[in-house]
Amino acid sequence: MAAQVSPSLAPLLLFARISGLLAAALVISWALVFKSSFLPQSTSQEDLIYAVLHPLLMVIGFILISGEAILVHKWLPGSRGFKKSVHLCLQGLALACGIFGIWTKFHGNDGIVANFFSLHSWMGLICISLFGAQWLMGFVSFWHRGEMRTARITVLPWHIFLGLYTYGLAVATAETGLLEKITFLQTKKDVSKHTPESMVVNSLGLSLALLSGIIILAAVSPRDGVVKPPRKIRRPTRLKWTGFYGEGGSIKSGKTTKVFWDIFSV
Repeated sequence: MAAQVSPSLAPLLLFARISGLLAAALVISWALVFKSSFLPQSTSQEDLIYAVLHPLLMVIGFILISGEAILVHKWLPGSRGFKKSVHLCLQGLALACGIFGIWTKFHGNDGIVANFFSLHSWMGLICISLFGAQWLMGFVSFWHRGEMRTARITVLPWHIFLGLYTYGLAVATAETGLLEKITFLQTKKDVSKHTPESMVVNSLGLSLALLSGIIILAAVSPRDGVVKPPRKIRRPTRLKWTGFYGEGGSIKSGKTTKVFWDIFSV
C-alpha cells in the first residue's frame, strides 16, 4: 500500500527530517571534535567514552527517535495496527536509549545522589519517568486491544497530551543541559564566548527547538490538512450512548470522540 501524505503535511515532514539530521550532525561534531571539553580534568578513556555517550544517546537515541515515532501515524503506509506496532517499537528503542544515556552519568565514583544537583538532572528524571509510564500504557493497550478499547478511547486525549508534553519536556531538558555545559566551560575559561564550540552548542539548541515545534505541529495537524465544517449547525443536545457508558449514560455528542480518534489514531 502506498503512503498517502497530504500536501499540507509534506513540507512539515521534510523540515522535520532536515532539522533532525542537522541536530544529529551537530551533536556528533560536538562529541567528536570537542570531546576534550566533556572531561577536561580526566585522563580516563572510559570516563570520556561515557561522557560523550550521554549527549549522543539523549539527542539521537531519545529525542530524534521518539520524534520519528510521533510522526509514524502521519506518513507510514499500512494498517492502523501496523502503525501502532512500529510506533511502540520506536518508542521502546527511544526509552532504552534514554535509560542507558542517564545511566552513563551514574557509573562513576560520585554516585547517583551527587549527580542530582541541577534543574537539568531533575527535569531529566521526570521526563524519563513520564516517558516510561506512557510506553507501558501503550504496550498494555496494544496487546489487549479488544478488552481495552473502551478504556483506550477514554484515555486517548490524555495519552496524546502527555506524549507531546513529554517530548517537549525532553527537548527543554536537553536545552538546559546544553546551557549548563557551556556555562560551566565558560566559567572555567576553557571555552570562550566566541569560539567554534560555542557556535556548535548554540546551533544544536536552536535546531532542537525548531525540531520540537515542527513535530508537535505535524502531530496535531489533521491528515488531510483541512478541518471540515459541520454540515449543519444544531443546538447542543444530550444524546444517549449505550455502547460506551452503558444504558442510561449520556454525553453531549458521541461523534466528538470518534472524530478525535480518527484524527490521531494513537
